[in-house]
Amino acid sequence: MLDVAHVTKQYPTPRGPLTVVSDATFTLDAGQAAAITGPSGSGKSSLLYMLGALEPPTGGTISLAGQNPFALAPAALAEFRNSQVGFVFQDHCLLPQCSVLENVLVPTMVATSGDGREDVAYATSLLKDVGLSDRLDHRPGALSGGERQRAAVARALIRRPALLLCDEPTGNLDQHSADAVSALLLDLHQSLKNVLVVVTHSPRLAAAFPVQFEIRDARLERVR
Repeated sequence: MLDVAHVTKQYPTPRGPLTVVSDATFTLDAGQAAAITGPSGSGKSSLLYMLGALEPPTGGTISLAGQNPFALAPAALAEFRNSQVGFVFQDHCLLPQCSVLENVLVPTMVATSGDGREDVAYATSLLKDVGLSDRLDHRPGALSGGERQRAAVARALIRRPALLLCDEPTGNLDQHSADAVSALLLDLHQSLKNVLVVVTHSPRLAAAFPVQFEIRDARLERVR
């Protein structure tokens, strides 16, 4: 479960604190998927980074599976992010010098535990699920934009995270590839039963999600 209670985010400016998220409160159970929309600069990405424990909130609390990541020591916080949260960004962020399989395995290389053979087997299975079983030894430069983003989805899921966060995952793709990535995210979410949160400008992508929020004037409102 993802539990967000009265979360506020402010940034200092010469004219005083700038509030980008104000009193956001919601709960998503395992197996639920939500889209967050809003104008550019409305605080969508700031909220996503707080959910992923990349930025602390100015006020309020965030917990995932009953744990508040911001109460952890730095090393434990890093392990929490690596094991409990998967990220997919607008830019796939794949390492150009590594193969597709190696890119998917990157999060496992800093894990405190795990069997390397099991990791390779699971990475191979994920890449099959995203339609890249014939691209394991290809480098990102040899892939299309949609294929690179599908590889990024597999990488985000390699540690079996409880929470998958996506920041404009289809923003750099043509419509056909965007629809394919959208369907893939929701299909994998249904099979893995994690919490899925997507930030997007795309009404088409947001409409595919059963739960929708909108941020306007720093306020988060549920619209579906």
